[in-house]
Amino acid sequence: MTLQTVLKELKSNSDPEAVKGMARFAVGGENTLGISIPVLRDMAKRIGKNHDLALGLWKTGIHEARILASMVDDPARVDARQMEAWVREFDSWDVTDQCIMNLFEKLPVAWDKAKEWSVAEPEFVKRAGFVLMARLAVSDKKAEDRRFLDFFPQLRREATDERNFVKKAVNWAVRQIGKRNAQLNREALKLCGDLLKMDSKSARWIASDAVKELESEEVSNRLK
Repeated sequence: MTLQTVLKELKSNSDPEAVKGMARFAVGGENTLGISIPVLRDMAKRIGKNHDLALGLWKTGIHEARILASMVDDPARVDARQMEAWVREFDSWDVTDQCIMNLFEKLPVAWDKAKEWSVAEPEFVKRAGFVLMARLAVSDKKAEDRRFLDFFPQLRREATDERNFVKKAVNWAVRQIGKRNAQLNREALKLCGDLLKMDSKSARWIASDAVKELESEEVSNRLK
């Protein structure tokens, strides 16, 4: 498919009412069409991997076009320069999360970017760092525990960030790492204990919410 063909199909699926609904969840902005993720996934399946098309879709600035770009891009052709260019243009939590899940977590440099972005100042860049941590805990089955323990200094330090999309991503990372195995579960709970003692509303929320899941019967049984 050409860029123009894909854009035509995207616009034909636009839904103004869906845009209003998305706004209530802080999704999208001025360039939003109101297209659901399942529709975008169907398009991505039909398109297949196409790096050049992905670059063109991203440049349009259209919310759904950027999500679709992350679905059709070829990980083998994505480098650190492209990752940096895209992450600096993240403007919503869903574009951030979709780019991480569909593309960035598959790249060898993901581990380095998780640390690097987690200490950045822009809200969605920082979120990207912690979403990467969360996703690596799920997708990288062969990673050693020490690689996740290396994230703990960033998780501890940035837990005091009160911004909504940052603290939720930190919470996500703590929970996913803590559900990986029994050893990391114990370490994550220790981290939560430290966060609960902090004079930070955000840190205490992150910890208390994570503990509920990490100490749940479901997680305990699975880790046994």
